[in-house]
Amino acid sequence: MINVTKTYLPPKAEYDALLQKVWDAAWITNNGPMVTQLESELKNYLGVKNLLYVNNGTVALQLALKALDLKGEVITTPFSYCATTTSIIWENCQPVFADIEPISFNINADLIESKITEFTTGIMATHVYGRPCDVVKIEKIAQKHNLKVIYDAAHTFGSTLNGESLLKFGDISTCSFHATKLFHTVEGGAIVCNDDEIYRKLFLQRMFGHEGDDHYLAGINGKSSEFHAAMGLCVLPKMEMLINRRIEIAALYNQHLNFQILSKPENSLDGTFFNNAYYAVVFENEEQLLKIREVLKENGINIRRYFYPSLNKLPYLNTYDACPVSESIANRVISLPTYFDLPKEDILRICKIINDNLG
Repeated sequence: MINVTKTYLPPKAEYDALLQKVWDAAWITNNGPMVTQLESELKNYLGVKNLLYVNNGTVALQLALKALDLKGEVITTPFSYCATTTSIIWENCQPVFADIEPISFNINADLIESKITEFTTGIMATHVYGRPCDVVKIEKIAQKHNLKVIYDAAHTFGSTLNGESLLKFGDISTCSFHATKLFHTVEGGAIVCNDDEIYRKLFLQRMFGHEGDDHYLAGINGKSSEFHAAMGLCVLPKMEMLINRRIEIAALYNQHLNFQILSKPENSLDGTFFNNAYYAVVFENEEQLLKIREVLKENGINIRRYFYPSLNKLPYLNTYDACPVSESIANRVISLPTYFDLPKEDILRICKIINDNLG
């Protein structure tokens, strides 16, 4: 079976060596040395000022919303994983959807201002598949209307804009280190911010709101373990290899898929380095997508409707914001298999199956 993704596991001996250190120290949680080392190495790798390692990417979003004290309405994208929307709901805010632009599938910055009301307190945008939103336009809008900006940067590890990590933009950026991600710690995530006061608040929120015997605020348990951090320390040195392999895979898909019929998202900003974390293609219609998904499945190939559905159509929302671009793309897009040891012959077979069934 060829799955849409496959977790990269480093040489077991490397992981075992770090686990032995954990065993010897008998310190397996509560901001141990592996967690501290991983945070330091991630800051250096990404070139960011403040970074907190947390137990998953959804908690990272919730902590970000809480730390910025967002209430009322938060303008967000309909084209993302459901956690982007549900984190807003869980923090008792109202998601307000601005449609996406048809090039990168990111939130259309030109539509954001029309969604702002007296109840708007923030913007939460996703760098879809690891391609940057129009961070300059969004920042100008936020400054004009005194809004906070959170970027769901779950896909962006290794992506840059004009040489800067995408995690450096916004008041807060969050990342997912789930096992399906390009960089992973089995489960995990990170929060990045430039402001030291916000960082201090996030630090306390992650650890129940107290430090030693002193209690400062109502926090939660957002910390992760030494075992997860050790995995990250083993994977991080392999990132150049993993990203370069994704670039090679994307080049094969680009060369062999029939883009006279298919389409795909592209970078919409100059100066983008794209990590190729995902490879998405868009069909002419949903019927074509469903047909090809079934044929691929019959051939032992699993693809994923990612993202689906358009989040403005989630059944548990109490409002509906029409987003025709997102709704159309969500009905027609799939992510194809892409992972570090996917053989060339399998990529070519996937392309042939798709091309042969586009009619």
